[in-house]
Amino acid sequence: MNYVQFGKSGLKVSPLCLGCMSYGEAARGGHGWVLDEEASEPFFRQAIEAGINFFDTANVYSNGSSEEITGRALKKFANRDEVVVATKVCGPMGKGPNQTGLSRKAILQEVDNSLRRLGMDYIDLYQIHRLDPLTPMEEILEALHDVVKAGKVRYIGASSMYAWQFGKMLQLADKHGWTRFVSMQNHLNLLYREEEREMLPLCIEEGVAVIPWSPLARGRLTRLWDEKTERSESDQFGEMLYARTAEADHAVVDMVGAVAAERGLPRAQIALAWLLAKPGVTAPIIGATKTAHLDDAIAALSVTLSDDEIARLESGYVPHPVLGHQ
Repeated sequence: MNYVQFGKSGLKVSPLCLGCMSYGEAARGGHGWVLDEEASEPFFRQAIEAGINFFDTANVYSNGSSEEITGRALKKFANRDEVVVATKVCGPMGKGPNQTGLSRKAILQEVDNSLRRLGMDYIDLYQIHRLDPLTPMEEILEALHDVVKAGKVRYIGASSMYAWQFGKMLQLADKHGWTRFVSMQNHLNLLYREEEREMLPLCIEEGVAVIPWSPLARGRLTRLWDEKTERSESDQFGEMLYARTAEADHAVVDMVGAVAAERGLPRAQIALAWLLAKPGVTAPIIGATKTAHLDDAIAALSVTLSDDEIARLESGYVPHPVLGHQ
């Protein structure tokens, strides 16, 4: 595994991040298709043995059980000092009015809750899991700065928002001498490329690592257009993201299939190779509920697409509504 610099920070990560939303207790809420602890462990072992050192979860995934499973698995299979653990804060963790969002109260209580569930003394990358429009940016940034200075967090990151909002938060951090975001976790794949317009250039200019979520468009780029899975049948969020552009997306999916057939490779490897070659992209966050999912992601690191193949893969894209920010 060749490790890469995490933006302009000193941190080094594998060029793939294992997304841990797939691991949790279904009974605690969230998605019914998640794998329980026993079924999840082989994927952590496989990732670590392959050299992946970067793992991403969130407090809201399966109501905290994803953090619990992630923490126990990493303790079992890895040296804590050798892995980079990322989690997120913003979503609702209870019914109370202060158990959601990015107020100072919410951030300070949720970082402690995440540390407890992970069973760790610190979080490598603490990310805001969207921007809370009801809390001043200054309050968010100062609270994040304080958890870094308290030693609970090493770096902070952001996720999907408008480029002007991210630029403003970077400017405010510089102005006040607060800890700066080192990463942006945004929505980017062959079916959704709106981030190429402003967010990617901003991140490149500011030296911010880009770690895209849903790099395979929630599986749409890995299979025939009409093929269904247990997850796709119940994925309301995915339907919201892609339903309005189905005709154009169908053409892109077909082209992925055509290029994959010509190369004799799985579709997932072609779609990930395209994303890995995109300027500014640091480490896509991949989900894995089958051994082949991780095998394909790791193999994609060795796939180089020609300029002609990239042009063909991009040829059917049409502008999409901006989605995924809230």
